[in-house]
Amino acid sequence: MAVYRGPVCRLCRREHEKLFLKGDRCFTEKCAIERRNVVPGQHGMLRRRAASEYGMQLREKQKTKRTYGTLEKKFRRYFEEAAASKGVTGENLLLALETRLDNIVYRLGFAPNRNTARQLVRHGHFLLNGKKASIPSIHVKAGDVIEVAEASRSLAIVQAAMAGASRRPEIEWLSVDKVKLAGRVLSTPVRTQIPTPVNEQLIVELYSK
Repeated sequence: MAVYRGPVCRLCRREHEKLFLKGDRCFTEKCAIERRNVVPGQHGMLRRRAASEYGMQLREKQKTKRTYGTLEKKFRRYFEEAAASKGVTGENLLLALETRLDNIVYRLGFAPNRNTARQLVRHGHFLLNGKKASIPSIHVKAGDVIEVAEASRSLAIVQAAMAGASRRPEIEWLSVDKVKLAGRVLSTPVRTQIPTPVNEQLIVELYSK
């Protein structure tokens, strides 16, 4: 499976926006956006012309893919499923990304970023409704319970993530028990409850051409 293994701070600099790919580092002065918010590469300091309509649509798609850690083939599949479902296509797309198990693990504060959450899920450190879950892309629904496996509760990375979770925005459709290291999906989120700064309509326009 193809995986991006380069420096993730370059991705934030390319989008001129914090994508919170490095966990706690993103909240400090060491963040690449705080230190050098220019496009990576030898021509990054040069003044660039205004982006075209296509360019804005492409950047919005790339930003969303990078935020949630999905590759093009999977992202396109999410869009096609969203377009075939009832409701607003862009909102359906964000809902599909937001309800992935790895994203929920990150939102609950059990991992410092989505990439680490994905690795922890793959290695079987979480239970979904009492059963071991090792597929990061599995979708959760209202009423589902996600908890750290008992043997994994002492992991340093989980404990550190919980300690820094207060820096993130509170997610009203999730509840978390910091003592038992367990969380519950209270409801299916609506667009206003998804704190991802993305204009999903631009993505719809891009794929609809």
